[in-house]
Amino acid sequence: MIKNNLKFILFGLSLCSVIANGQEKNKYDYQEAFKPFFYQNNATETRSANGNPGHNYWQNRADYHLNVSLNEAKNELTGTSEITYTNNSFDNLDFLWLQLDQNLFNKDSRGNALIPSSGSRYGEAGNEFDGGYKIKSVQIDGKQAKYTISDTRMQIDLANELKARGGKVKIKIEYSFVSPNYGADRMGIEPTKNGKIFTMAQWFPRMAVYDDIMGWNTLPYLGAGEFYLEYGDITANITVPANHYVVASGELLNERDVYSKEEVNRWNQARNSEKTVIIHSSEEVNKADKTATDKTKTWKFKIENTRDFAWASSTAFILDAARIDLPSGKKSLAISAYPVESDGKEAWGRSTEYTKTTIEHYSKQWFEYPYPAAVNVAGNEGGMEYPGIVFCHMRSRGEGLWGVTDHEFGHIWFPMIVGSNERVHGWMDEGFNTFINAISKKNFNNGEYYKKQSLQRMSNSFFSDALEPITTQPDNMRERNIGALLYYKPGAGMTILRETILGEEKFDKALRSYIKNWAFKHPTPEDFFRTMENVSGEELSWFWRGWFLNKWTIDQGITSAKYVNGSYKNGVIVTVENFGQLPIPTTVQVNFNDGTSKEVKLPIEVWKRNTEWSFKINSTKEITTIKLDPNGAIPDTNTENNVFNMSKKND
Repeated sequence: MIKNNLKFILFGLSLCSVIANGQEKNKYDYQEAFKPFFYQNNATETRSANGNPGHNYWQNRADYHLNVSLNEAKNELTGTSEITYTNNSFDNLDFLWLQLDQNLFNKDSRGNALIPSSGSRYGEAGNEFDGGYKIKSVQIDGKQAKYTISDTRMQIDLANELKARGGKVKIKIEYSFVSPNYGADRMGIEPTKNGKIFTMAQWFPRMAVYDDIMGWNTLPYLGAGEFYLEYGDITANITVPANHYVVASGELLNERDVYSKEEVNRWNQARNSEKTVIIHSSEEVNKADKTATDKTKTWKFKIENTRDFAWASSTAFILDAARIDLPSGKKSLAISAYPVESDGKEAWGRSTEYTKTTIEHYSKQWFEYPYPAAVNVAGNEGGMEYPGIVFCHMRSRGEGLWGVTDHEFGHIWFPMIVGSNERVHGWMDEGFNTFINAISKKNFNNGEYYKKQSLQRMSNSFFSDALEPITTQPDNMRERNIGALLYYKPGAGMTILRETILGEEKFDKALRSYIKNWAFKHPTPEDFFRTMENVSGEELSWFWRGWFLNKWTIDQGITSAKYVNGSYKNGVIVTVENFGQLPIPTTVQVNFNDGTSKEVKLPIEVWKRNTEWSFKINSTKEITTIKLDPNGAIPDTNTENNVFNMSKKND
């Protein structure tokens, strides 16, 4: 998920509470930084010591058949969810837990109680809207079941325990709810001149995850923490007013039933086109009858090996599409749905281009896109992601639309493919995605929107005293810190790993291995840490400990530089000291009087048993300045000690 302008405002506010530029000296303790036994858990049958799934790794499965109807006048959805749940664990289960995320919008929900009087992107203080599920019935294998609802969770008691290693149960739930207009920036209803845009997510009861780490994962949905879901296949029949157009996760199965003959022809043309093809035009939208109707159409979709399903419906949609080319030779389809207010080449007219190039880049760089379509929908969300479909704000345009489109589709890889627990480890999807977005942005259209960023300039925001550690649960951190802790700081950590610590080749090989081995599975932070170390062959516990688990600062400085025997022709002895708690490989640039320069790199091992290090740089030319981190790749908290002026120091 990406935040709209609020994200950048909140991030800017965090800059106002930064730590002082100078750091307290002599904080560095190399024994603490490199102490052994970082990994507290030995290998198990389910998780290997090398970071891969173990030889007896298991996860449960949830397949859904969904039927839902939209009442446009009441903003109400009425549906039936039929779930086939497979227990692949080693445990017999006496009960099941499901997630009822719509209950966040019940006025008495825990999440609603947490909204401050100043407001929040997750809700409005004092809001009297009373949403949430109305459960009509719950059946297990055709019989009425006993169930208990607790806030955003439902527990179903089983008359007969669900057997381990393959036991199956069929759950049928009949329900309804009224959609909020603004659903915690994740779904909602946006009015336009040609009708409402319904962006529907968290719209059906979903199985909670039962895993080898926590058993049942039952943290309530409070708004900030996102989702943790089982994989399976989903079919959905979505019945809407006949003048609506629907887009959704997965493949549209009945285009001939819902599109006109001409629209079907355009649809098929788009499947084979590199360029964007208009399927339902702005002229057709403006001319169409938008009056309420009792007639309906049912749109049928299917998506396989997915953890979720979302959709959108409106009379206001312009629709366009183009072919996506995947590395294996397979094809997918980029689709955009947006109102006439968002039309134009400076705005959503480029949405399908952005979607196509984004999916093609990530597929080539990391792992092939697994779904038959990629849909970008203009709604009232700042940006929100689901398998095969994302919601971006209808007023986004230009670089802003590119950025939010790229970010939300980047989430297909984290966490839709690599299914981490967002409710607990939000940085494993937002941070990883922020990192891959930077590479994608540089790649897009010869860097059309790319501007090189200096991590050095971001240092104070990463080390603010007001921030919690990265590994803090999203619901356990201040809302104003979410931008820094879930997105920017972990994203920067990944960039430092790639560009300064491991190098691109080692890093990319390790991250691709992590994605491949944990595709459609449930990794933990330790699985990621172990994978990166095992594939790269480098010890990285010092970095995990300092950057992710703690709030250690980086501050290296040049404390002295002297010519050998007083002559520049004999070279120079440079002393660098580690003042911050977190060590980092050191890059030293020597700038000569004739305008040339020379770089020297010190490996991390220098700091395994030293707080300062003196070394000789061979040279025969007069030196003007010596500089640490000349490219601004490290967020050093005190850059004043990064430059040593030889002429002034040796006067």
